[in-house]
Amino acid sequence: MHTRLSVNINKIATLRNARGGNMPDIIKAAKDCERFGAEGITVHPRPDERHIRYADVIQLNDVVSTEFNIEGYPTKEFLELVLKVKPEQCTLVPDAENVITSNQGWDTIKQKEFLSDIIEQLQSNGIRVSLFVDPIEQFIEGAKFMNADCIELYTGSFAHIFYSDKHKAIEPYIQSAKYAQSIGLATNAGHDLNLDNLAFFKKNIPFISEVSIGHALICDSLYYGLENTIQMYLRQLK
Repeated sequence: MHTRLSVNINKIATLRNARGGNMPDIIKAAKDCERFGAEGITVHPRPDERHIRYADVIQLNDVVSTEFNIEGYPTKEFLELVLKVKPEQCTLVPDAENVITSNQGWDTIKQKEFLSDIIEQLQSNGIRVSLFVDPIEQFIEGAKFMNADCIELYTGSFAHIFYSDKHKAIEPYIQSAKYAQSIGLATNAGHDLNLDNLAFFKKNIPFISEVSIGHALICDSLYYGLENTIQMYLRQLK
């Protein structure tokens, strides 16, 4: 099965914001990522707009020609933005407001009532909904119960254990992805996937629909160049 590569461009926005102005140009970067082979563009706007800004998301919607994936915690402002833009996919993430980066998945049992109405609202506007979850069967089952279209497995723990015991690291993800597949949920993955661990992840879970990669890919592009780096990541998925 083909696995799409969605490039998260948050870090490009972080670089721009550090200096002010419009260098690097977020719109050009997104178009170039697609031209270089990316099959999707991911953004994660946060309330403090420390990287991608809400205005960026609206502008990007006019130029992204592949899948546009907006991820984030469903505050009132976030949902208003998503419903205005109507991207192909919205990935709901349980980020606390002060976290540096996403570090856990939803407890879909405790948050069932909160998430169910949001999922229904997004889907009624033609938006595919993915829930960010840890590789825990009951939380995947909860996502299915709420009629989510797919899940995104939080791969931070896989990446953390990978260098010491990659087979131990991958095992819960194999089981979780197989379970999701068995109950009719598509499976995406993201967080700390990189050139070291991506091919191993894909080899063991060949039916992954999509990976979303930002931080590592942008870091690698400092050494290899953006076009070459995107091609390198695409090769890992083959």
